[in-house]
Amino acid sequence: MAEESLMTSHLSDAMTTTEVDQTCTTNGEGLTPSSYSFDTEFYFELAVVFIGIIGIAGNALVLYALIATKQHKKHVLIVNQNALDFFSSFFLVLVYILKLYYNHLSGSLGYWLCTVLLSEYPVWVGCHGSTINLAIITIDRYLKVVHPVWSRKYVRPWVIHCAAVSSWLLSIVPHTQVFLTTAVIDGQCIGYLAASDLTSLILGTLLLMCFYVIIMVIFIFCYGRILVAIRRQARVMAAHSGPGSTNFQALSNQIQANVIKTMILVSALFAITWLPMNVYVTVTMFVPELSFNGYLYYVAMFIAFLYTCTNPFIYATKFDAVRKVLLTMIPCQSTIQPADETGVA
Repeated sequence: MAEESLMTSHLSDAMTTTEVDQTCTTNGEGLTPSSYSFDTEFYFELAVVFIGIIGIAGNALVLYALIATKQHKKHVLIVNQNALDFFSSFFLVLVYILKLYYNHLSGSLGYWLCTVLLSEYPVWVGCHGSTINLAIITIDRYLKVVHPVWSRKYVRPWVIHCAAVSSWLLSIVPHTQVFLTTAVIDGQCIGYLAASDLTSLILGTLLLMCFYVIIMVIFIFCYGRILVAIRRQARVMAAHSGPGSTNFQALSNQIQANVIKTMILVSALFAITWLPMNVYVTVTMFVPELSFNGYLYYVAMFIAFLYTCTNPFIYATKFDAVRKVLLTMIPCQSTIQPADETGVA
């Protein structure tokens, strides 16, 4: 789609602009190591690698904490969210290291590296899967708060597991066209679909609508209704609860409110950090010349992955299961204070 064609054009441009000496012989594996002049674009690529490493470390810690406390079975969607973010961060680092090191592809190995890795295919599978999963979490929270009876009756554990799997499948399928639209030409990884092509324009628009605009509509609608429902429930309970149940109801409301606040924070962070990338993709669909501006693309990618890196720290401060394990990993931490129950998801 539009993203893949933009990515491969960035790859070709970055390899040619940062190259000093290019040899015509390969290393026997269909690849030729590149020699870089340390220009500005080189450092932008290093910054993307750096943010990817932070994403790997942060999401790995959260996954470890959830598994160590045996909370992964209770919070399947949260685990899936961190797994997708870890997946995209890992391949972001791998892809950009390959981009930094190699500048000439050849043979079947070169083709598959171009199609599977250098096109950033797995990076976008993880990113869009994370987006879908975040929308699923939002809908799940909406049903539990606004339609609790319906949720308890129909949202069974198998439904949650199927939803988690679907976030992977729905992100893989739209990007399979990369196998038809990329090729190695003169040793460079090139996308066939130009940004100005009508088909690419239509697909890019659909991708933007599905993975940003519709997601934002889901966030606004669901969390708006959730906040209204919480306030209504609080007024009803305050009017009918006796003195003995007031404290328990207040604690229950606080627990629920903290979970909602956490997910609203995650959703707002997604909206802000992914806005530059979506604006960039939209503009390049109408102004193809900007698709060869590697600096703008790398800056947008860096900002987008700030979301992936920040997410684990939000969970670490809001969820007891994560916070408790991470505290035990701090050196010289002799005693661990009991976790605040209001942070339980």
